[in-house]
Amino acid sequence: MTGVFLPDGGFRDRMPPLCHGLLLGISMETPGSGGGSPQPVPPFAPNAFIRIATDGTITFIIPKSEMGQGVYTALPMLIAEELECDWNAINVEPSPVGPAYNHARWQMMNTGGSSSTWSEWDRLSLAGAAAREMLITAAAKTWKVDPKSCHAENSHVIHESGKSLTYGELAATAARMEVPKDVRVKDPGQRKILGKPRLCIDNPLKVNGTAAYGMDCSFPGVLTAVIERSPVFGGKVRSFDAAKAKAVTGVKDVVQVPSGVAVVATGFAPAQKARKLLKVEWDEGAGAKLSTPGMREEYRKLAATPGTIARKEGDPVKAIAAAVKKIEAEYEVPYLAHSCMEPLNATVDLRPDRCDVWAGTQSQTRELNAAAKVSGLPQEKIQIHTLFLGGGFGRRANKDADFVTQATEVAKAVKQPVRVIFSREDDTKGGYYRPMWYDRLRAGLDKDNKLTGWQHTIVGQSILAGSDFGAILIQGGIDETSVEGAKELPYAVPNILVDLHSTENPVPVQWWRSVGHSHTGFVVESFFDEVASAAGKDPFEFRRELLRDMPRHRGVLELAAQKAGWGTPLPAGHARGIAMVESFGSFVAQVAEVSVDPAGKVRVHRVVCAIDCGQYVNPDSIAAQMEGGIVFGLSAALHGEITLKDGRVEQSNFNNYPVLRMNEMPQVEVHIVKSSEKPSGVGEPGVPPIAAAVCNALFALTGKRIRKLPIRPEELKAA
Repeated sequence: MTGVFLPDGGFRDRMPPLCHGLLLGISMETPGSGGGSPQPVPPFAPNAFIRIATDGTITFIIPKSEMGQGVYTALPMLIAEELECDWNAINVEPSPVGPAYNHARWQMMNTGGSSSTWSEWDRLSLAGAAAREMLITAAAKTWKVDPKSCHAENSHVIHESGKSLTYGELAATAARMEVPKDVRVKDPGQRKILGKPRLCIDNPLKVNGTAAYGMDCSFPGVLTAVIERSPVFGGKVRSFDAAKAKAVTGVKDVVQVPSGVAVVATGFAPAQKARKLLKVEWDEGAGAKLSTPGMREEYRKLAATPGTIARKEGDPVKAIAAAVKKIEAEYEVPYLAHSCMEPLNATVDLRPDRCDVWAGTQSQTRELNAAAKVSGLPQEKIQIHTLFLGGGFGRRANKDADFVTQATEVAKAVKQPVRVIFSREDDTKGGYYRPMWYDRLRAGLDKDNKLTGWQHTIVGQSILAGSDFGAILIQGGIDETSVEGAKELPYAVPNILVDLHSTENPVPVQWWRSVGHSHTGFVVESFFDEVASAAGKDPFEFRRELLRDMPRHRGVLELAAQKAGWGTPLPAGHARGIAMVESFGSFVAQVAEVSVDPAGKVRVHRVVCAIDCGQYVNPDSIAAQMEGGIVFGLSAALHGEITLKDGRVEQSNFNNYPVLRMNEMPQVEVHIVKSSEKPSGVGEPGVPPIAAAVCNALFALTGKRIRKLPIRPEELKAA
């Protein structure tokens, strides 16, 4: 059973019948037809987000990318709540790229950082409220009555006498109204839509197969390309022989591009077949010397030395030296791939006077800039057509826009529309991983088993170096994403030191679902469990005691423990572990119930998750994101590992880089805290606690600490 527990205590099974009737307007028309852009502006377009036609059609223009997180439902709910429109009659379209659709804080079009809802909450709510007021004013003018005698409801404006006009009938008149400068949004108690379960608008399209993903993009004349890239990061083509590749039926061209050698054909199969026949000589460069064991040793040595200070309070070195009990541990996590179910791809039609790009992207502004740089065209001649994303997790917000850059390079070389597809092997070996990290921690307890000192040294690559966020989020040598979750240690400890070594090597890295918290959540919450054990305290009670001044942290911790039955008997061979992490403004605690078979294989039976994300839109989407985050985090904890040998990535596909299978899926329960606090992130906060909760449960069961991921059965195998 998988579902969502609502604040009133009720439970909703999230397996409803497919009965939603909304149409999602996504186009894949050929260049010149306007595909991917909003339709011609109807009579009433009060702002960048709302279009109401005279036939009553209502279209919401959404500036975020839909990758399964429910943003094409949550953001329309914000508008519809204030617009008072008929929910079952709205259309949704992805926005074009432009300043009107930029992220409120980042000043670019981007979907990431668990920010879609909170960044658009005020803007879209006000947009809906303004449109509503204009429609009311239009009706009042038509009837020559006081606007205060009218109200909006279900796509109608109704007068107190009972007469009414539809929004379509009012559209032309409303278009002549002045947009109000000061509008009021509803008080929380007046809301009809927000906070209530709502099926995702795009569900029917994804079930009946009509949803258009990047991989689906095709039109007459478009060719398919695959690229043979260097097996070593940073390598360059020295020479190549394409004679055998060109002889394959369907192959149209073989060209060298900055990223490697591209084989262009009538379809993926001939392109892939021909690529295997290429003979390429590479200048592998310095990256050929990289190996995971060598990097591990380098990181281990750095972790034993002082780094750049991210946080210092009191004198932790002195406090730990004077402690009655000293606890020390070293933790390690590997590089991780994103493993989106839809591998990377982009389609580009580059002409002398324009460039069209079709892609499932999280970062339209980056893709626009990349296409402009490669094509040499001004930005106003480039159009980004946003399609559904078959998973993103940060990979499709790549700081170098690699998949669009490479597709534009190939289109420029062959002078034809081309779709570049990454095979699963290309995707797995292609870089831009969650960094490998090595952490060294020390803590001290006094004679009363009070935690007196905490010291945490972090070693790993910066994901922000060289990115458009680097100038803002790297200060004093500290990449904030490298230390997030460690720097903000919430527990009451009088002496704290967190420092950082930022390493450099040719392996491309970037944000991965939950970013820095993906590693610090595991490390901090696992080591805190070690400290609780050394203190002879129950790990839940020890956390609760040191969160006495942190009510939201403590609230989710207590809720998860209560709902999981913390301290109550379990079946023989089962144990529970707990972890709590604040990330992206939200507070999440998880309790995992596990067992281990004689071969050391871990089975996670149940995960109870409590989240406080402030005011929220759709509880079904919150539950789905917590479940998805738990799956994502469990995949990494149980299986995920990218390793290098002689500069080459050793993993290639799901056979040696597996993700969680259906038969490994635990029962998941999600409990949402009702809150009046400002809204915060949901897409990523479900990931950080799960590995620690599982590993803490394994310690409770076996007495063995897991300090290196992924969990290896040989470490837990019965003697």
